[in-house]
Amino acid sequence: MNYISTRGAGIGERHTFSDILLGGLAKDGGLYLPTEYPRVTADELTAWRTLSYADLAYEILRKFSDDIPAEDLRSLTHSTYTASVYSNVRDHESAVQITPLKTLGEEGGTTVSLLELSNGPTLAFKDMAMQLLGNLFEYTLAKQGQTLNILGATSGDTGSAAEYAMRGKQGVRVFMLSPHQKMSAFQTAQMFSLQDPNIFNLAVVGNFDNCQDIVKAVSNDHAFKAANKIGTVNSINWARVVAQVIYYFKGYFAATKSNAERVSFTVPSGNFGNVCAGHIARMMGLPIEQLVVATNENDVLDEFFRTGIYRVRTAAETYHTTSPSMDISKASNFERFVFDLLGRDPARVLQLFRDVEEKGGFDLAASGDFARVREFGFVSGRSSHADRVDTIRDAFKRYGTMIDTHTADGLKVAREHLKPGVPMIVLETAQPIKFGETIREALEREPERPAAFIGIEELPQKFDIVAADASVVKAYIAERI
Repeated sequence: MNYISTRGAGIGERHTFSDILLGGLAKDGGLYLPTEYPRVTADELTAWRTLSYADLAYEILRKFSDDIPAEDLRSLTHSTYTASVYSNVRDHESAVQITPLKTLGEEGGTTVSLLELSNGPTLAFKDMAMQLLGNLFEYTLAKQGQTLNILGATSGDTGSAAEYAMRGKQGVRVFMLSPHQKMSAFQTAQMFSLQDPNIFNLAVVGNFDNCQDIVKAVSNDHAFKAANKIGTVNSINWARVVAQVIYYFKGYFAATKSNAERVSFTVPSGNFGNVCAGHIARMMGLPIEQLVVATNENDVLDEFFRTGIYRVRTAAETYHTTSPSMDISKASNFERFVFDLLGRDPARVLQLFRDVEEKGGFDLAASGDFARVREFGFVSGRSSHADRVDTIRDAFKRYGTMIDTHTADGLKVAREHLKPGVPMIVLETAQPIKFGETIREALEREPERPAAFIGIEELPQKFDIVAADASVVKAYIAERI
């Protein structure tokens, strides 16, 4: 398996999975993708149906990481996907399944289900990939005799998932940027209460896009990046995306009885990483009918999939909502899909994303390329605060199921794209406790809280407030390594 950049770097060169694991962005500012997606045969789909999550992870990951010895990869997946790691559920059987499928009921002539992805250490779907990434980093660094300083940005869940995955890992420090006072109280406490010496929290005066811009600016400063051994855990990291591919297969197997059936997935989306993994699963041959992109009021992606116009919002135009992990106006993984949409033409991709930087976006509506969006199965919709409150109430009243705000956005939009006879799987984003304020508003009751997180908001918090300035962040990192 060889990897190239969406902007052309690496064509004619050899880049293995391990080569790109620690780095993040390609040297030309693009994102890494395999030169071609591995295809899954009908026999493999049949054989994989009964595999445990760890064994399924091994089978999928080995198609993308042939430079890692098979026995080492199997050991990594089996130490990552265990019932003890994914134990934040009500019953042991769900922990064993890792990602249990919860059927809600019949709607619009089909079955609507939730794929539970939030049973990990931080109660969010980000744990599904981040726990693996932590083990991959430690394994690779030990093998190469290196250290790594991770720089990341979070709008809520990525940060805590990364820090819980990397805390105590040998050879790793984490510098995590988050928008100051723009996460939920629970999300903030999860991150800032960690006292591990290899964890550094930086509260940026600004919004998430400012944090993300700083990460990209530092990543594009190749001299600083090399001298300070900077890596990333954001969704631009290829290993994170490919790790998320696994649960699309697992969800499909749970919802169907034969490979002749098709399903649709609805994915709450901000940075496009989670639904990009669904796109990759579909390109590998998983029988996916629709990939439904659900946004909140920050509807950059919905606008594109409806109109062909990709228009980045300014900081003033980016709303602070009650599904804050999606308060994003620059979808950092979107470039991977655009690369495929444009027939893998790196020159055109480079020009389009130059237009994003210089003009604030691009328009594919009249180019003919936009028509191919439907060929890839994509549709979309948006949700508002009133929508998510209504959906939380409805799911609890109708099905006795409490869902978080982002999952509510997903369920609301999923209902707009139901097809009779095609099961709809909504990817759960987080457990409701992470967004207690809105749960209380919707249901007038407290969300359930796993025992490990009782009183977390009262714990001492360790963080530094910094300006939205890449030079300030670089100086902060340099002083602490």
